[in-house]
Amino acid sequence: MTESIETRLLDAALMHVAFDGWSETTFRAAVDDAGVDPVVARGLFPRGAVDLAVAYHKAGDAEMLRRIEAADLSEMRFRDRVAFAVRARIEDADREAVRRGTTLFALPIYAPDGAKLIWGTADAIWTALGDTSEDYNWYSKRATLSAVYSSTVLFWLGDDSLGAEATWEFLDRRIEDVMRFEKVKAGVQDHPVLGKLMAGPMALLSGLKAPGVRSDLPGSVGKQG
Repeated sequence: MTESIETRLLDAALMHVAFDGWSETTFRAAVDDAGVDPVVARGLFPRGAVDLAVAYHKAGDAEMLRRIEAADLSEMRFRDRVAFAVRARIEDADREAVRRGTTLFALPIYAPDGAKLIWGTADAIWTALGDTSEDYNWYSKRATLSAVYSSTVLFWLGDDSLGAEATWEFLDRRIEDVMRFEKVKAGVQDHPVLGKLMAGPMALLSGLKAPGVRSDLPGSVGKQG
């Protein structure tokens, strides 16, 4: 199979990211190394290395989904399936490319791109694991997993333990925290007094619906579409 121009440019860029970050210098070097017409390259990646960084993140999501599909998760507890997915997403990543990407998407001008990418990763994981929620839980699951994923990535970037074992232990603790919170939330809703106090907020949340068509927006309120 012929390698796409996008893939050639991305592979070439990764050779320079560690030194020059996701910068215009990296983009121009990648164009030269890949032997791609600069006009064609700019047409594919209008913002240059920024769009290459976005493409790199999305390629990581695609690889994660391939690993999830190839694995037998049937005997795992659900929390272990989530941990497997997050770990699969991180394990194959280039640490320096991710580090430079984290710096890039921390800039105010690109922060919305970073937020969309993290949300997209969380959505990809929940969808791959069979999530069928259509109400506010669609949002809460992805928001919670986005926090777990992003905090785990930040920990991993500074982890020098053998086989990143400290990172996977950190991930397990974060997922345990989430599971504990879900138990508390369920207990509050079932409580004879607290449940009544929460009836109003829950009624408002019931108007939240998962988006019928996935887009850059996280969803819609009151209707699907």
